[in-house]
Amino acid sequence: MLITPEKTTIGFVGLGIMGASMAGHLQAAGYALNLYNRTASKGAALVANGAKWCESPGEVAAGSDVVISMVGYPADVEAIYLAAGGIVERATSGALLIDMTTSSPELAVRIAEAGSSRGLRVMDAPVSGGDLGARNATLAIMVGGSEEDFASALPVFECMGKNITRLGPPGAGQHTKMVNQIVIAGTIMGVAEALTYATKAGLDVHQVLSAIGQGAAGGFQLNVLGKRMADGDFAPGFFVHHFLKDMGLALAESERMGLDLRGLDMARSQFQRLASEGGAEMGTQGLFTLYQP
Repeated sequence: MLITPEKTTIGFVGLGIMGASMAGHLQAAGYALNLYNRTASKGAALVANGAKWCESPGEVAAGSDVVISMVGYPADVEAIYLAAGGIVERATSGALLIDMTTSSPELAVRIAEAGSSRGLRVMDAPVSGGDLGARNATLAIMVGGSEEDFASALPVFECMGKNITRLGPPGAGQHTKMVNQIVIAGTIMGVAEALTYATKAGLDVHQVLSAIGQGAAGGFQLNVLGKRMADGDFAPGFFVHHFLKDMGLALAESERMGLDLRGLDMARSQFQRLASEGGAEMGTQGLFTLYQP
């Protein structure tokens, strides 16, 4: 299938903090869009610009050459793809299905197998970069699927991201995202503790960030989320409750592989505490508040 804005209709399911921006980039590139989201108002701007609103994920699939999903939890992914009347059942033969949710590697394989049995091409392509990456079309996209399908989908991925990599067969994208989240879990905890130390030492935290941000400590967690911590900005670019989901998936996969990832387990316990104290809807930088008097 040759994917071009002139010939290809893309279905998009899930228009949250990241999904709405991602779909917007596809629309700006000239693709016709079919949309579904549980809260219809989140698609209003896209519909006003010409997108078609659908009443279910299955209806999205029935009218689309490519279907992209960006929803919350593995249970949501399973429901929209595998339930009766869902995406796999209603998509037309040859359609390309791309789940960009962070989800279970095992579920990604099951969806790929179910899709293949109906002549569908299925990829898992979770992303990293948060709300900024989604808004700026600079997401890192980690793809599991065949080389042929990856090549077909590349023009679509390039509308949403910059660092786009095929890691292997179905499930490989999700495994790579687990690696990504394990790195983030330890790093964001370190940033929160470091800036707490800087504050207690009487330093200007913004000046500290400027001093160390271009050195070995630099990176998104320090330079972007560290600044949000210093500014007292805990609005979600990526929800705490979604990060807890991701860490749970990574720990479950680690246990299955016989690994003891103690740092990841410690980070999850800190985020669980934050959520229990009312921070579930914060961005992950909200971890900083746990360390404040």
